[in-house]
Amino acid sequence: MSDVIPAIKKRKLSTSESIYLVEVLKGMAITMGHVIKNIIGELKGQSTFDTMEYPEVRKPVNDRFKGAHRLTTRPDGKYKCVACMCCSTACPAKCISIVAGEDADDPIEKYPVRFDIDMLRCIYCGFCVEACPKDAIRMDTRIYEINAFSRQDMIHTRDYMRDLMAGDKPEAEQWYRENPQHSPEGFLGEVPPVIP
Repeated sequence: MSDVIPAIKKRKLSTSESIYLVEVLKGMAITMGHVIKNIIGELKGQSTFDTMEYPEVRKPVNDRFKGAHRLTTRPDGKYKCVACMCCSTACPAKCISIVAGEDADDPIEKYPVRFDIDMLRCIYCGFCVEACPKDAIRMDTRIYEINAFSRQDMIHTRDYMRDLMAGDKPEAEQWYRENPQHSPEGFLGEVPPVIP
């Protein structure tokens, strides 16, 4: 068996191919075809392209959509999470950090003293949900608007994830307007006017 790898010769591009003019014109022809088709459809009364009036109208999401994480609780109000570290072990992005503590009422089970998810690192794979033996973490919130004004606000804590479905999602923008000394650099203190 020979260890010699044959060299592959590259085909030399012609002048028209090397300046990409033909390819650009082909792309423009496809784009113009779609524009003309949409204009003709509108003239005939057949809407061929729809515009979402976001944020007044939200796009409906599938039942299996993976949104923001939430922590579930027991009927007595305690977290279902027993700080077993299965979710943080299964996470490929290593964005989950848990600090376990002993429960004074139940010496057998632990509970999370801290449970943080860095949403800037999360890849929404759902491995944490699959790995949890207690069904303590879920991604069924259907919340896809995960944003913040600072990196620190993108770390979701256990209390934030518990209160997420109760409608207690903190509004960072309002808080920064009320506390301008804590606002990040470049944050506008007042609401900018809408230009007609």
